[in-house]
Amino acid sequence: MKKSTFNWKQFLRSIAIIAVPVALQNLLTTTGSMVDTMMLASLGEKTVGAVGLCAQFSSLMFSGYWGFVGGGMLFFSQYWGAGDHDGIRRSYGITLSFMMTVAVIFASLALFAPSFVMNIYTDKPEIQRIGITYLRIVGFAYPLQILAMAMSALLRSIEQVRIPLYGGIASVAANCFFNYLLIFGKCGLPRMGAAGAALGTVLAGVVNLLILLVFILKKRIPYILEISQHFRWDRTFIRKYLQKCFPILCNEVMIGVGNMMINIVLGHQSEQAIAAVAVFRTLEGLVIAFFSGFSNAATVLVGKEVGAGNHETAYQRAWRLVYLCSALIGTACLCVIAIHDPLLHAMGLSGQSYRIGTGMLLIYSIAALIRMGNWTQNDTYRSAGDASFGSILEITFMFLMVLPCVYAANYLFHLPFLAVFALCYVDEPVRYILMQRHMYSAKWIKPVSDAGLATITDFRKKHGIR
Repeated sequence: MKKSTFNWKQFLRSIAIIAVPVALQNLLTTTGSMVDTMMLASLGEKTVGAVGLCAQFSSLMFSGYWGFVGGGMLFFSQYWGAGDHDGIRRSYGITLSFMMTVAVIFASLALFAPSFVMNIYTDKPEIQRIGITYLRIVGFAYPLQILAMAMSALLRSIEQVRIPLYGGIASVAANCFFNYLLIFGKCGLPRMGAAGAALGTVLAGVVNLLILLVFILKKRIPYILEISQHFRWDRTFIRKYLQKCFPILCNEVMIGVGNMMINIVLGHQSEQAIAAVAVFRTLEGLVIAFFSGFSNAATVLVGKEVGAGNHETAYQRAWRLVYLCSALIGTACLCVIAIHDPLLHAMGLSGQSYRIGTGMLLIYSIAALIRMGNWTQNDTYRSAGDASFGSILEITFMFLMVLPCVYAANYLFHLPFLAVFALCYVDEPVRYILMQRHMYSAKWIKPVSDAGLATITDFRKKHGIR
């Protein structure tokens, strides 16, 4: 397919259909987190910091199961493009099984060993005490959240993106409502503070699942409720699944560990810096909310075409998605910078914590342009069947470049906090160059469906791939 004949109108319409609902859902989730932070701000910076560190533990859990989400969406989207319904059911069953294993592990740590978790992230006793109380309740939400995530991943892959949006809207509304009642003790309920926010998260998880199930039943969507079909695996299928998932899983787990090590450094700073980091992570979600829409669009629009055997269409779509993503992220960053002053104050930052938060946002706004481009390319490669290239790059640079720079800057040279924070993104420009070279090589198209395998030889000959 020649570039001049590329159907931009259809392409942009397809992006909008998938990306806009996903971005809206994540934007709503982030907005809900901002409202939670604003509520907690009245309880002091220590409470904001403690809940923020607990969120980092949740992010580590995210890293633990996202490898299976990424691998699952690879199979979901390609089998959807190929019309292989049995393949979708089986891949959903195995994906859900692995994800729930991660949920049980992290829920057990939160419920039965919260002191151990908080000791890892900070050495401030008061912050630890608040965090322990929060974890002992929020641990019940983890299996609910992961089950909803598995359902949403499948629904998005088969282009049913509105149902997760409806669940997200209900979940955010419920979270804000219950948090208001429980944090401040309204309507005769006890004033629970941070524990109230944790219980609100659990109740919001229940609401999210109920809404998803109601719409799945109403629209009679197959796959998710066909439980008897989920576990018909054989050794060949499990081997193929794990071969694709293993690089993604290693990537997410290792990067999760790397980010935890970075968060340990950030969590042993001053209380003002810890509070600023907690608020920054929430505002970072505003940018990631827009990115997530493009990430899902890349996964579905590219993976579907690869699964159907339309490899040239997938290739032409991929690099356009990367540049459109960068343009959107740049716009989102400018919007966050424009409104950062009232947001930071509303979320409880003032004085030194406000200055640190502002500096973090400025640094991130520059880094995010490249960072999100790298993430979009990696998601594109994964959906097309190449789970290794981006994963190897990210792991290598995290442990050989980012972590040594961050730890040396903090413990050897005792650089200012913002300089240490900036070094968290030191690898992004180098990786972007390498990722771009791989993008234009077209070697990342590696189908798993029969329809995709039938046409891959001709595509590789056309692009001179051996």
